[in-house]
Amino acid sequence: MDEVPVQVPPGFARHFRKSPLTDPWEPLYSKRTAEAVVIALRLAVAHTNSRGFAHGGLIAALADNAMGLTAGMRAAEPVGLLTVGLSVDFIGSCKIGQWLEFAPDFVKVGSTLCFAHCFVTADGAPCARANATFRVMPQTTR
Repeated sequence: MDEVPVQVPPGFARHFRKSPLTDPWEPLYSKRTAEAVVIALRLAVAHTNSRGFAHGGLIAALADNAMGLTAGMRAAEPVGLLTVGLSVDFIGSCKIGQWLEFAPDFVKVGSTLCFAHCFVTADGAPCARANATFRVMPQTTR
């Protein structure tokens, strides 16, 4: 894999949540604000499609992740969330070396459903927007 030196904007640190799906995409970064969990990465070869742009699957998965974490943070009590609907509109491209940022900007958490919106940028330029619907599940212990 071709490594691109990672320059991280202020406020971001290594992402706190690990998953088998995202492990190959490391390093991932995130920052928590009062309103959201923003996820980001510096786009590298391993994140791209055959044309060298950010892969749509990567964008969908990380937008889903950012919206789910934000919704969980904004819920009144601890809950589990299951994605029941996800749509992504690709409105720009992201190239190797650019900073790809997933910033949820709307979340409505109800008792059974949660709705979220995420705006995705590449070095600050619009790249995609995503919407998700989550099923709210009571938090259970393992």
